[in-house]
Amino acid sequence: MTPDASTWRSSAEYDHLDALTASDLAWEWLRRNEAYDADFEALAGSDVPKNMTDQIQHRWGLRFPRRPTDATT
Repeated sequence: MTPDASTWRSSAEYDHLDALTASDLAWEWLRRNEAYDADFEALAGSDVPKNMTDQIQHRWGLRFPRRPTDATT
């Protein structure tokens, strides 16, 4: 789905960002990154090798205290 770019210059469209913490803002942009999404999907798969988890942590500068869970459950 392509976002509607017709209002990209409207500051009102971005007012909600003022209330976000730094980590919330980082998450908003990171979750839209297709490469991150692909890495997350791979990590969410079964039997992920430890070296893959380490590579993803290093690539994105993240720490995973536990395996990701399905957000829909």
